[in-house]
Amino acid sequence: MSKRQTRRRASNVIMRFRDHARVTGTAIKNWFFAQLLDSAAVALLWLIGLWIIGVPWAPFWALLGGLFQFVPNYGPILGVLGPAAAAFFSANTEDEMYKAVYVLILYAIIVVVDGLLLQPYLMRRTVKIPIWASIFIPIIMGFIIPFWGVLISPPLLAIFYSYRSRNRALDPPRPS
Repeated sequence: MSKRQTRRRASNVIMRFRDHARVTGTAIKNWFFAQLLDSAAVALLWLIGLWIIGVPWAPFWALLGGLFQFVPNYGPILGVLGPAAAAFFSANTEDEMYKAVYVLILYAIIVVVDGLLLQPYLMRRTVKIPIWASIFIPIIMGFIIPFWGVLISPPLLAIFYSYRSRNRALDPPRPS
């Protein structure tokens, strides 16, 4: 093999690597943007709900709930501990003792709305992942690799569907 052929092959490898890095980087960027939108929406839901319930420090707990949204599985649980404790300990009368129960109800509503509607919709809009995949693949990956499967499945889905759409764009249409 001549020096010219070796250089050409090395150039092709570098170009392929750059192409893969670009596709993967764009997919991760889009996934992160979808996750930011999801966190902001969850923080807004917490803020509205906690203000309606009358929990002290509602903006702080809403911000924490939005930030904890980045931690899969455990984040929403961590996000409810503070507001529930604040609602419970700020109650002066027996009627206000139910604030903590209302916070738990609000938590259940937010988790269902986020997990079944908001997050799949945002993943579909920003990363082009089908809604069925963004619901079922993390569950399946959670069984295969208990904690890490749920943690890595959304960015892996983003990368997979980015490559899929790239390959479909590069493939010529087949004659029928």
